[in-house]
Amino acid sequence: MKRKISALLVLVLIVSLLGACSKNESASADVVKNNEGSSNIQLEDDSGKMIQMDTPATKIISLYSAHTENLFALGLDNEIIGIGRSDAYPAAVMTKDRFDYRADPEKVIAVDPDLVLIRPRIKKSNPEFVQALENAGITVVSLYPDKFEEFPHYIKKLAILTGKEDVAEKLLTKFDSDLKNMENMTKNMKNKVNVFFESTETEYRTITKDSMAAMAIKLAGGNNIAADAKATRKGTSIASYGEERILEKADQIDVYVSQRGAMNSGGNLHSISIRPGFDTIKAVKEERVYTINEKLVSSPTFRFSKGVLELSRMFYPEEMDNLDEFKKEEPLTRAQLAKMAVKFKHKGIFAPTSKYYKKERKGHSFGTFKDVTINDPKFDYIETAALSSYVDTDKDHFYPDKKVTRDEFAKTLYMLTDLKDQEGTVNIKDIDKAENDRIVEIVVENGLMTLKQGNFMPTEMITEKEAVESLEKIKEIK
Repeated sequence: MKRKISALLVLVLIVSLLGACSKNESASADVVKNNEGSSNIQLEDDSGKMIQMDTPATKIISLYSAHTENLFALGLDNEIIGIGRSDAYPAAVMTKDRFDYRADPEKVIAVDPDLVLIRPRIKKSNPEFVQALENAGITVVSLYPDKFEEFPHYIKKLAILTGKEDVAEKLLTKFDSDLKNMENMTKNMKNKVNVFFESTETEYRTITKDSMAAMAIKLAGGNNIAADAKATRKGTSIASYGEERILEKADQIDVYVSQRGAMNSGGNLHSISIRPGFDTIKAVKEERVYTINEKLVSSPTFRFSKGVLELSRMFYPEEMDNLDEFKKEEPLTRAQLAKMAVKFKHKGIFAPTSKYYKKERKGHSFGTFKDVTINDPKFDYIETAALSSYVDTDKDHFYPDKKVTRDEFAKTLYMLTDLKDQEGTVNIKDIDKAENDRIVEIVVENGLMTLKQGNFMPTEMITEKEAVESLEKIKEIK
């Protein structure tokens, strides 16, 4: 009798363990690193195909911009031998050969990659292309996280394929920390704004409640007024909404955000305001219509945290862009000046598109400063300020730690606002020592900077506190 009971217990235990393993495998979506047998790497991609590789990939072609961006974030560069047609971030993509999944697969086969990364839509729309690569013995992996909660798992798959698991863990830890910090900053905002997010101008569609963009709105402290929207089809975050439902909530929409990207040109305040009936929307009447690059809020990359910050700046500009951090009696650096200027203007950070690189540029191009890396905390502020001409730069260097002179700051003030020329109403004794003499005169005439015993002292360093005081005077003369 005891033997029968023991056998029964063992059987129950085995069944329980198998059930637990099955649940665990389901939860982990079959991501495995296996050192036994003939394959060192084993995982299931998002098409349900089991992938096996002996070693991490070293010759990679990425045919989706998010994959490309995340590969660079993982510390890969030389390993990336090709990218897609529209990839635009980071700036290093410009050194890579471009490939097109709508073109002849022989171009890809000829360079003999050991990994080609795609997303499910590519396999669905161009199955012959994918099949040709697989027939040539090339490993093709299809990945795409449909929901925000799937992002960490997606990054871990990329990391396993490329041998960057440790880097991925650090990046995901920081990513999670950044988002929690943002949520803590915005969750107690008073008078939370109602937001309508236009994902495409076509039929004025929005986003599903479990999408990356919907999560960005939530973390930024906004209330998604279209949370009841339904997906246009299975496997997409684009949701139906339409003109009628938007106008029904016209007086409730505090902020209107229009997404711009490869698939959507996006509206702006003017183009949205002239749509029939849209001038009744509260956000339009109060000029709280904003545009945002889709890569910041709808694309599964680490830049998502930047997108959340950008949305919060749109929702709560006075709180998120206040200049309190600069009110110190310390010399103002060029990096601090860039951040100060962008915040003062409530200027959205610059995010390049593939079209940006097709133009001839005589001066600085995005991401090419030799003394400001993409990992610099002020990278986006510096790039945005430089490309907006708020701060003078040369083509290749920004000199972020250099102290700002009164002469240089006067020019920034001039670029930040429209000032009236008072035609020499103030006498400046040392104006001949100023490089930007006429600008200095105009700034002083408008009361934005003061003289010391009749002298401007253009080469003297300006403090952060003095700079903020000058910026605050701009508001007084408007």
